[in-house]
Amino acid sequence: MDAALQAINGAIQLIVPEVILIATVCVAFAISPFLVNDRGQSNPGLRNRWGVIALFGVLSAALVWWNTPHTTVTNGPFRIDELVWYTRLLTFGIGTVLVLVLWGQVEDSVSGECMACLLSILAGANLVAAANDLISLFLALELVSIPTYVLLYLPRRDNASREATIKYFLLSIFSSGLMLFGMAYLFGVGGTTNLVGIQAKLASGLGDAAPLVIVALGMIIAGLGFRITAVPFHFYAPDVFQGTAPAAAGMLSIMPKIVGLVALFRIAQTVSWFTSSIGSTSIATVAGLAVITMFVGNLLALRQRNIARMMAYSSIAHAGYMLAGFAVIVPGALANGWGAVLFYLTTYGFATVGVFGILVAVSDSRKPSMTIDDFAGLSKSHPVAALLMAIVLFGLTGLPPTAGFLGKLSLFIAAWSQGTELGPWLAILMALNAAISAWYYLRLIATMYLQPNSQLGSSQLQVPALVGSALCAVVTLATFVAPQWIWRMAESVGKLVG
Repeated sequence: MDAALQAINGAIQLIVPEVILIATVCVAFAISPFLVNDRGQSNPGLRNRWGVIALFGVLSAALVWWNTPHTTVTNGPFRIDELVWYTRLLTFGIGTVLVLVLWGQVEDSVSGECMACLLSILAGANLVAAANDLISLFLALELVSIPTYVLLYLPRRDNASREATIKYFLLSIFSSGLMLFGMAYLFGVGGTTNLVGIQAKLASGLGDAAPLVIVALGMIIAGLGFRITAVPFHFYAPDVFQGTAPAAAGMLSIMPKIVGLVALFRIAQTVSWFTSSIGSTSIATVAGLAVITMFVGNLLALRQRNIARMMAYSSIAHAGYMLAGFAVIVPGALANGWGAVLFYLTTYGFATVGVFGILVAVSDSRKPSMTIDDFAGLSKSHPVAALLMAIVLFGLTGLPPTAGFLGKLSLFIAAWSQGTELGPWLAILMALNAAISAWYYLRLIATMYLQPNSQLGSSQLQVPALVGSALCAVVTLATFVAPQWIWRMAESVGKLVG
C-alpha cells in the first residue's frame, strides 16, 4: 500500500502544473452553478471574476512550471522531457491569450463553465505530451475532446452553434474510435500499454506483426488527422468555425493541432518511425496527406467571403504545412524537421488566435457571422484593431518582418535538406501554396485599408480580446527580431528524433 501511494505521489509531482489547472477547473464547476438563479440569470460582471480566476490559474501553473527543475523521466505513467517542457510553454502562452479572447464573448451565467472547459483543454494538451502509456494518452486526448464539445456550444447557444457542436461531436467520437482501435493493435503487438515497453518490444523485431503495426498506424493517423484537420478528415471545420463563436473557433484552430501533432510524434517514437522500415510507408502517407491538405485548404479559402470559413480553410492549409514538416523528419539531418514543425506551430498559433481575437474585439452581437465586406474601412473606424489584424495576417502569409516568415522558411529548409527526392518536391509545393494563400490574406488587409464605409465603425471594442490580439501581434513581431530563444528550445525537442 505504501509503495502504491509513493508511486502515485511521484507521478503527481511530475504534473503539478496540470494539477493546478484541473483544481481550478473543479472549483469553477463546483461553485458556478450556485451563482446562477433558477431562471439562468446571474449578477452582472460575473464573467470578469471568472476571467481573473482563469488567468490566475494559467499563470500560477506557468509559474510552477518555470520554477521546476528541468529533469528527464522516462518510466511510469508520465514521461517528462523536452517535448513536455516546450508544450507547456506553448499552451500556457496561447492559453493566456485564449482566456482574454473568451473573456468578453461569454455570458455571465455560463462564464464559469466556459473558463473551466478552456483550462481543461490546456491541461489535457499538456498531459498528451507527458503521456507514457496508451491509456493515459487516450484519457488525455479525451480531456481535450469532451470540454471542446461544451465550449463550442456555450458562448452562443443558438441553432448554428447547436449544429456546429453536433457535427464536431459525432465526427470526434468516430475519430476517437479509430484511435482506440489502433491503440488496441499496438497493445496486442507490444503486450503492454506502456509506450517505452512497446518500443522495446518492437525494437527486438517485428516478425509477423509488421502488418498489424502498419494497420495500427493507419488508424492512429486517421484518428489524429481529424484533430489536425488534415484532408480528408477536414469536412467539419468550415461549418463548425462558422457556427460557433469566434473565441471557440480560435481555440479550435490551434489546440487540437498541438494535441494531434504531439500525440502523433509520441506514437512515431514508440514504433521507431524515424529509424525503421515501417517509417517509409508512414512517411509516404503523411506526405500525401500534406500535399492534398495544403491545396484543398488554400484553393477553397480563395472562394470564401465569410471570415470564419476562410480561417477554417486557412487552418486546414496550415495543417498541411505542418504535416509536410513531419514527413521530412530525419535523424541527423542538416535541418531539424521536428524542431521546424514546433517552431511553425508556435508562430501559426499566436497569429491565428490573434485574428480571432480581433473578430471578437470588433464583433457586433447582432451579426455574429462576419464577412470580408464588414471590415471595409476598419483602418479609419478602429485603426488599432486594423493594425493588429494586418500584423497577424502578415504572419499567417509568411511575410517579413513577422515570425510567420521564419516559420515557413524553417519548414522549407528542413524539407529541401532532407536528402531524398521527396523533400525538395514538398518544399516547392509549400512555396507555391504560400503564394496562393497570400491572395486571401492580403485581400482582407486591402479591404480594411483601401475601402471606405466600415460596417463595424459603430461597434464598441472589447478590451480583453483586443489586449489578447495585441499580445499575439507583439509575439509575431518579436519572434522575427529575436527567434533564437524559441528556436533553440524547438531544436532541443527535435533531438528526441535521434
